[in-house]
Amino acid sequence: MILIVDDDVAVRTSLGLLLKQAGYPARGVATPEEALQVVQAAPPRLVLMDMNFSLDTSGQDGLALLGQVKRLAPALPVVLITGWGSIALAVEGMKAGAAEFVTKPWHNDSLLQTIRTVLSLHEPEPETDLGTLSRRQLDKQYNFQGIVGQNAQLLHVLRNVGQVAATDASVLIEGESGTGKELIAEAVHQNSQRRRQPFVKVNLGGISASLFESEMFGHRRGAFTDAKTDRVGRFELANGGTIFLDEVGELDVGSQVKLLRVLQDRTYEVLGDSKPRRLDIRVICATNRNLADMVQQGRFREDLFYRINLITVRLPALRERPQDIPLLVQHFVDSLRATYNRPALKVGTRALHWLQEQPLPGNIRELKNLVERAVLVSGKDELGPEDFQAQFQRQPARSTETGELPEPGTVTLDELEAQMIRRTLEHYGGNISRVAKALGLSRGALYRRLEKYAIPFDAE
Repeated sequence: MILIVDDDVAVRTSLGLLLKQAGYPARGVATPEEALQVVQAAPPRLVLMDMNFSLDTSGQDGLALLGQVKRLAPALPVVLITGWGSIALAVEGMKAGAAEFVTKPWHNDSLLQTIRTVLSLHEPEPETDLGTLSRRQLDKQYNFQGIVGQNAQLLHVLRNVGQVAATDASVLIEGESGTGKELIAEAVHQNSQRRRQPFVKVNLGGISASLFESEMFGHRRGAFTDAKTDRVGRFELANGGTIFLDEVGELDVGSQVKLLRVLQDRTYEVLGDSKPRRLDIRVICATNRNLADMVQQGRFREDLFYRINLITVRLPALRERPQDIPLLVQHFVDSLRATYNRPALKVGTRALHWLQEQPLPGNIRELKNLVERAVLVSGKDELGPEDFQAQFQRQPARSTETGELPEPGTVTLDELEAQMIRRTLEHYGGNISRVAKALGLSRGALYRRLEKYAIPFDAE
């Protein structure tokens, strides 16, 4: 049974009919006292709770009721119902233990999707204990193609992915650059009920604030000076499927507000067309930033943070799982055998041991680039430590302390460019906007170079 707590009889009746039609038994009550009696007598599966029950519209009575419900039944999921003007209050409710919040006026399909998701997360399937599954068992049950490793931390991530994939819960993937966040996002999509629908990837760090609306929502011809033709936005391309918002921590505050509106209402407007359009979409975000710290610093909206991180997945850095390095190297070598038609290609045991001892700040991306460079440059069928050491030493450790240019023939232009990017990142404390401006690049161009040279975003 789902308990509806609202002092408006019209709201209770409307929600009761909606839930009944969706197959959920429901009961409505008008006061906090009645709600507490129901929870104490026979806890429901879920509570839909308004934030105001008196002439005082501060919402404090709703927060007080939430606290009382959580004391009586800590595991009981509560979904708050609020107006846009009190979203900050709903965020307080999330901190106090609410599972989600929806805004008035709600859209029936979106509300039912939220209810299904919250119930799924709080009532996992009983037949399988995901906590005991090995990598082999996980691979039998889920599609984790392309994700290599058997480290305990990685297996924990994959178990979480397996558990939440079937829901429509928003997922926030945290981890350093090069740890494979995009692969995890794809795994969530491939193991969901949306797997046959689009999976659209967007690098928000490469989209300027002025182009955000056009890129994400699309535009009509003539909407602005350079709008020569109609453009389909990324959200529309992903409709029915999953959208992966990478580098979400790079969004400016204005774009954060626009993104929050879409994620909250599941509606958007194409530039030049005032007719709202509805979205049926799952949202997965990723960042190598600490968003919680950014919220404290006022650089990331708290309401958006709570909207995107219903489920948080943290990917371990490669240095935290060195035992997976030989498996990754073998995976890359298997691919390179076919790519370069070198069937005898392999990596010696001593080389694998040496690679396991390296810090590899660029994580999996850096390891992949290092292996490929060693294969191309050495020309040998069996690679030893010296082949990787030669390529490892050709990285920007060569930079001169005096600031003078190196002698001709001692360094390539690519190496020189990578050195300058690393030094500028260090100088500006990793601030992408300032680094791009100092180097005379757009943010998108800088991101392409960071990926090209396997430079982690927070490199020092």
